[in-house]
Amino acid sequence: MASHKSALKRIKQTRQRTERNRAHTTRLRHQIRKLRRALQAKDPAAATALFRPTLALIDHSSSLGVLHRNTAARYKSRLTRHFNELSKAAPGTAGSAPSAR
Repeated sequence: MASHKSALKRIKQTRQRTERNRAHTTRLRHQIRKLRRALQAKDPAAATALFRPTLALIDHSSSLGVLHRNTAARYKSRLTRHFNELSKAAPGTAGSAPSAR
């Protein structure tokens, strides 16, 4: 165990940061999982409702450093592609996806 005051502070900060990052990662993964389930179930209403908040959460995670920006871009690209395929299959229910930016 560290005995210097600065080392003890760093340990405390690391614990807090780890807890915050873990909570954010869990929230992100649950949100992505919900959207993927809606897309697999071919439910345009649920997919449309979840699509924008999920992309926003991915962007936010990337800005916080929880996700690497390339990983965030890959998630957004794949989810958008699946969302657009669903909207083509069920015309009129779920419009095409807004731009990823």
